[in-house]
Amino acid sequence: MSIIVRANPGDSTDAVIRKFQKKVVAEGLVQEIRDRSVYKKPSQKRQEYLAERRRKIMRARRYSS
Repeated sequence: MSIIVRANPGDSTDAVIRKFQKKVVAEGLVQEIRDRSVYKKPSQKRQEYLAERRRKIMRARRYSS
């Protein structure tokens, strides 16, 4: 789960930082840290999961017709 960013010759520090930020977002680390910072009861996690599924189903129905 470690993120390694190698600087190419000619890359500025800003470019390397941007690469790092893109990798962090792609790995989902920020979201995982936010989720772990507050305890959620299993029932609350289940409700959020079901609500997300309902949203996705409704969105798919809306765009499929």
